[in-house]
Amino acid sequence: MRHDDPSAIDALRRWADSGGHWRLIARSDATVTVALMTCTGEEMERSTWAAGPDLLAFLSGEQSG
Repeated sequence: MRHDDPSAIDALRRWADSGGHWRLIARSDATVTVALMTCTGEEMERSTWAAGPDLLAFLSGEQSG
C-alpha cells in the first residue's frame, strides 16, 4: 500500500490512538515501510509510503513501541 505523507502520519496516529503500535521496517531515499502491530505485538499490515520530509520528521521523533 502506498500513501502520501499526510495520510501516512494520520494513519500512524490513528493506529496508535486505537491501542496499536508501529515499527519502522525499512527506509530508503524514496520510501519508508512501517509495520502496524496490535497491542499484543502481532503484525497486522505493512505499509509503504513516500519518504517525504514531514513523514521522516514524524518517524524520527515519535517511535511507537
